[in-house]
Amino acid sequence: MQQVDRNKSILGKYIPDNAVAVIAEWIYTYDFKLKIKRARSTKYGDYRPPVRGLNHQITINHDLNKYAFLNTLVHEIAHLSAFKKYGDNIQSHGKEWKQEYRLLLQPFLHEGVFPADVIAALKEYLHNPAATVCTDKKLFKTLRKYDENSDGRIFLDELPTHTEFIAEDNHTYLKLKKIRTRYLCTRVATRHEYLFHGTAQVKAVLKEL
Repeated sequence: MQQVDRNKSILGKYIPDNAVAVIAEWIYTYDFKLKIKRARSTKYGDYRPPVRGLNHQITINHDLNKYAFLNTLVHEIAHLSAFKKYGDNIQSHGKEWKQEYRLLLQPFLHEGVFPADVIAALKEYLHNPAATVCTDKKLFKTLRKYDENSDGRIFLDELPTHTEFIAEDNHTYLKLKKIRTRYLCTRVATRHEYLFHGTAQVKAVLKEL
């Protein structure tokens, strides 16, 4: 079981200690390759079924905090499990995936792994889990509370209207008004308009008095 021990030594850097043994065993028994990737703005992780004789592959962004990393990893393992049980003729985040995700997350829903507020948010999310936690504002915000390098950033929906902010692309915008689930903003330099999700993390521009 040397491979399991190697998996444990790597996983300990990314997920809560009390989840390491289970995940290390799953990597071995589900027989998948886990790759830690650079930060990607469009996704936190993904699953790829085996092709040309290769193993199943799961990738996770390296910059997630340990609770977000674990949840994302379970999300992707649920895709693998659903693929093995039902094949590829199922919806990506349909009932089969939801069933597997709920089942696989259960061993971790205690305070030895997740903080109490994350457990509460996850339990609500499990009623109807979605393709990404970004669509569940409560869970997304709860998980992001544990980011170590927030650099003073807050969520856009917490910022007052008509306040300038710096977005993740390092451009400065002015928050205008809410349109359904997003906020209309203008880029200060060009006056072009853009829509931002309320959970976008931004840094307020402080005006000198």
